[in-house]
Amino acid sequence: MQAKPFHLGWFLQGSSVQAWGEPWTGNIGTEWMVPEFFVGMARELERAGFDYLLIEDSSYVGESYGGSREVYLKYGLSVPRQDPSVVAALMTAATSRIGIVPTFATFAYPPYLLARLVATLDQVSSGRIGWNAVTGSSDMAARNFGLDGLPEHDLRYDMADEYMEVVNGLWGSWEPGAIVADRETGVLVDHTKVHSIDHEGKFFRSRGPLNSGPCPQGRPVIAQAGGSPRGRQFASKHADTIVTHVKGIAAMREYRDDIRARMVAHGRNPDDCKVLFLVAPILGETEADAIEKKKLREMRAETHIAQRLAHFSKITNIDFAQFDLDQPLGKLTTNGHQQSLDMFLKKAGGRTLRQTMTEGSTELSVELVGTADSVAARMSEVMQEVGGDGYLISLPNVSRRVVAEITDGLVPALQARGLARTAYSHAQFRDNLLEY
Repeated sequence: MQAKPFHLGWFLQGSSVQAWGEPWTGNIGTEWMVPEFFVGMARELERAGFDYLLIEDSSYVGESYGGSREVYLKYGLSVPRQDPSVVAALMTAATSRIGIVPTFATFAYPPYLLARLVATLDQVSSGRIGWNAVTGSSDMAARNFGLDGLPEHDLRYDMADEYMEVVNGLWGSWEPGAIVADRETGVLVDHTKVHSIDHEGKFFRSRGPLNSGPCPQGRPVIAQAGGSPRGRQFASKHADTIVTHVKGIAAMREYRDDIRARMVAHGRNPDDCKVLFLVAPILGETEADAIEKKKLREMRAETHIAQRLAHFSKITNIDFAQFDLDQPLGKLTTNGHQQSLDMFLKKAGGRTLRQTMTEGSTELSVELVGTADSVAARMSEVMQEVGGDGYLISLPNVSRRVVAEITDGLVPALQARGLARTAYSHAQFRDNLLEY
């Protein structure tokens, strides 16, 4: 059976200092303020035919681990971090086909402000912008915006459902053909095709219409990462592409089948949303080289366990400094990233915290270790078993060297097998997502 091509994205962990202190990162510690690295990365991913680059974000300095900001600041863990909208605009200015997807949290932006910002980005990129819609996961972030904290997990998604109703209404407040630009009649905009939305809901109010004008795509591409049952329900209702981290082929297939079933229940065509699975390929000139690189990455996980626990503390709002590394964990709950915690506890079983943090640290959805050709073959096998739709590369130590290994090593191997595009067929982001 001829393998079908699949989609490729890159999950960029923030838009500031990358891989601080790691080899082959140049002078990133002093050069990060001017994001040439990220702009160059977007160009390289476009050259390789990636569907999109997603810019992850958070809006606070972590202090969950040990009740201190020290480890986060000392090692540059998600800080300093620049506003993704600015970096996204610079990336789109330097490219012409790849989709750029900044992250914005619904609690941090009034719906009108978000709709206007994303519409403007879609306009200046000629229809290549997406929005990674997140509801937030940290009370500390909420306090930066004058809130006491975040609502309970499922309530955040209830609020986000209405939020999407508002922003979709605002993006639709300009009908197709509203801009006439007729020099003979002197009419720029047909006023009969621009409407207020007069939304009066449980959580939000907005009059409209949007004053920035229509989006080239009609509606920007919506990305989401719903993992919990409530998150899956939200993602299946609204998203055009979903980012997920579930371990193993069976879990990957179950997740995609569940999302597609939920989409049908919402009255949507399940082929209209592309599910991309997080992976972290380890490539070598030979299989032995790749295995050695895997061992080195595992050793790094062992020696950097405090940093890894600090990062996990930040996304779950749980202080892992309080636990004995050499004892099993008990029952834990969170109002943060529920899927991340659930997967972690499932992995832990009766193992110690140290074992849980270090064993299997090199894999995400599936382990990909080998030469470019063998990894490409494995990616094809997994996609055929899962059913689609593609992969989101997520590597912990991003440098120009790491990017080149993917764009000039793995992608050509995928292209040779007919698994990745060699050229874009369309000018706009959504059209390229829907190509196959």
